[in-house]
Amino acid sequence: MTSTSRYHLRYQLLPGRDPRELGEFCVAHGIEEVVLIYGSEELHTGHLVGADEDFWFEHVAHAHKVLTEHGVSLSLNPWVTAGHADRGRVQDVGFAPLVSPQGEVATAAASFACPVWRDWLASHYGRFAGLGFRVLWIEDDFRFHNHAPLTWGGGFEPGMLDRFAELAGERPSREQLVEAITGPGVHPWREILRRTWRTTQLEALDAVRDAVAGRAQLGLMSSGLGSASLEGRDWKALFTRCDVHRPHFAPYSDQPGAFLSYSVAMLELQRPLRPDTVEVAPEIENWTHTEWSKSDTQTWSEMVTAQLSGADALLLDLFPFVTGGPARYPRIGRMLDASRAALDATVTEDLTTIGVGVPWWPDTAASIPGDGTLRGLEADPVRTARFLLSYGIPIQAGRAPVTALFGSTAWGVPDDELPRLLSGGLLLDGVAARILEERGCGEFLGVEVGGIVERDTPQPEPYSMEHILDSDALLSVNVQPALARLTAVPEAQVWTRILTPRRDHWGDGRVAYTNSLGGRVVTMAACAPETLGRCDDGQRLAQRMVRFLGAELPLVTGGPHLVPHYGEADGVRRLAIANGSADPARPVVVTDGDPTALLLEPLREPVSVPVRRAGPHLHVEADVPHRGYVILRWP
Repeated sequence: MTSTSRYHLRYQLLPGRDPRELGEFCVAHGIEEVVLIYGSEELHTGHLVGADEDFWFEHVAHAHKVLTEHGVSLSLNPWVTAGHADRGRVQDVGFAPLVSPQGEVATAAASFACPVWRDWLASHYGRFAGLGFRVLWIEDDFRFHNHAPLTWGGGFEPGMLDRFAELAGERPSREQLVEAITGPGVHPWREILRRTWRTTQLEALDAVRDAVAGRAQLGLMSSGLGSASLEGRDWKALFTRCDVHRPHFAPYSDQPGAFLSYSVAMLELQRPLRPDTVEVAPEIENWTHTEWSKSDTQTWSEMVTAQLSGADALLLDLFPFVTGGPARYPRIGRMLDASRAALDATVTEDLTTIGVGVPWWPDTAASIPGDGTLRGLEADPVRTARFLLSYGIPIQAGRAPVTALFGSTAWGVPDDELPRLLSGGLLLDGVAARILEERGCGEFLGVEVGGIVERDTPQPEPYSMEHILDSDALLSVNVQPALARLTAVPEAQVWTRILTPRRDHWGDGRVAYTNSLGGRVVTMAACAPETLGRCDDGQRLAQRMVRFLGAELPLVTGGPHLVPHYGEADGVRRLAIANGSADPARPVVVTDGDPTALLLEPLREPVSVPVRRAGPHLHVEADVPHRGYVILRWP
């Protein structure tokens, strides 16, 4: 990490557009590197071969020459590997097409098992590497899922089934294979298919790496963790082949500020996937690249969020692909200039994130019992992180003294790690509690799980409300997709009860327990806690849970959706608090120490602001605006 923020601009080449204008923009606004894109989106005619490839090679070579003369570092982003989406395009260049689990056949996207496609991919990257780029990016279509209009994605082509058969020693039909891997239990074919996909993907990447032959680094774009687990993605192997990572973390268009909890979670949970030696450049995405899609305020807040996460550079998607050069959009330069001071103020060397642990295991999808769908095999730890962050509770990726485990992620916990989790502080939702009970850990939970009841299950007395016993407050569980019917053991503390519309007892709601291992467990009946209606009572209850579990963390109140990011570097603690509400807020933090406070308002210079201590509470004595940040630092 450098001591100043680094702008890397992702920019679509247009035939006839003078690249000198881009070079002058970069010099004027401190753009360190340009990532050139070509033949993308509206200009995408399919995989480039023959005269089409020659056409773009000439344009890329010319832009490289001009921008190099302006002193700009250059990387290259070929638009497709397998192909993002057909979008009505039909291409016949000899590639075997992707085939979905339902047997749908792509018209443009190519199969990873196709040797013709693999040879083309290596040749294409090898040719453009000769121009001298710092990084060649592997697009995020380098995956099996999410190739529209295919249902779920591809990976079920005849060539891929042949490779599966070689490993399995038998040749099921596509229908038989899909039924087996998604059916009840865990069929051994699922892991064989994951291995088939994994090795096929790595073979394609090896072909690209060999073709580039040390002339450029390789950068990897990635997306959701749950889908990658289902695909059998081997992150360690990928990052022995790739040197730069673009983790997806932000939406393409304007979202409420509360969505920052997703962005903070995505950046943190992808951190353990890569070695420290891998460069990180999160992409500040925007589609269709105008203020009509994403405001400067949101772009600013996402840049700050990425910088706080420890990014080495910011990969900026800002300019429309086909409607004019930089001179037509002077506000973009003004936005970047106005953002620089706040970004420089948030650069932190080697920050160690501290919070409630949100663990995730890349092999989780191999252990989840099937429900008849591929999506049912995807476990997403971001759900857990968003529940905590929006209630002002910091998180960290992986295990911690206090850990939270929601949903089918609990199937991914290795057997030898269960005692350690159960002997610390452990927060569970109803699904995770049921899974741990099935795995033989019920005696350590303090509850019996009498089944998972779906919202739409007909019942004479359906669940409706959650009664907080010590305050007599009521929370709604009326639209929870499912609840676990919990019964606390006599030694446990029952904090809430689930009631019917007539206020009759339906089951226990939140149960706290100290087990025989010395661990503390809190179990919630809710099976999707991140979708519970939020309120001050819900926040108090959430923070009470992590305190009971032993979390010694700064907890934030003072307004809705105050999203924290906490860590330590060089003996200095840093707590960054983003305001995800549209209303200004004055955060209140329960912590020790005597911090200084720096207010970051969108597109303005940072300013120091006072804090006031009242017992254990620190009050920030300034309004933090929508998507603004306040940074607290103390020894």
